[in-house]
Amino acid sequence: MTNTFRHAAVRLLLTTSCLTGAALAQPGQPGAHPGGHAVSAAGPSGMTAAGPTLSRLNGRAFDRAFLSMMVPHHQAALDMARAVLKRTRDTQVRAWANAVIRTQQSEIGTMTALLRPLGGPDRAMAASIMASMHDMVAEVGQAHDADEAFVRSMLPHHASAIDMARVALERSGDPRVLKLARDIVVAQAGEMYLYRSWVLNR
Repeated sequence: MTNTFRHAAVRLLLTTSCLTGAALAQPGQPGAHPGGHAVSAAGPSGMTAAGPTLSRLNGRAFDRAFLSMMVPHHQAALDMARAVLKRTRDTQVRAWANAVIRTQQSEIGTMTALLRPLGGPDRAMAASIMASMHDMVAEVGQAHDADEAFVRSMLPHHASAIDMARVALERSGDPRVLKLARDIVVAQAGEMYLYRSWVLNR
């Protein structure tokens, strides 16, 4: 994919709030994928509630809450990627899983360092995300088609990360947090475009 095409795809995803459910219909509806499983960006309730929770905060309180939620959110992506790597024979899925591990492990390190002067992780905020991730991670490890489970799970997972990052771009005043949020939006929106294309062409 050329840079111009990738950037256009990212802009399209952001314009539509990265809601893949609008593009990939529910089963039985026009445009539904013949595999019978919906691809929805409306993730588990703990993820979809993150935006309203964060939007009530500002400054250091916001940064601590955002980072505390994003670390376990990223950790769930690592867990899903590692689970699919144990089972996949698809070279593209393997490449995506390795990319997720490489990028999000690095970002966890950055976020952990940013949290230290803020008092460390907010355990309540982290727990709200961790609870919502459990079923998603388990699905990738147990599904009959691990490749499809991984890609379909990463769509709402990425969408919720982008939603949180976009709130950070509005509420944070820390240049380091703002850079992290921008990196998350751009990288994960681009990946969502590729994942959606893969699902639709299965």
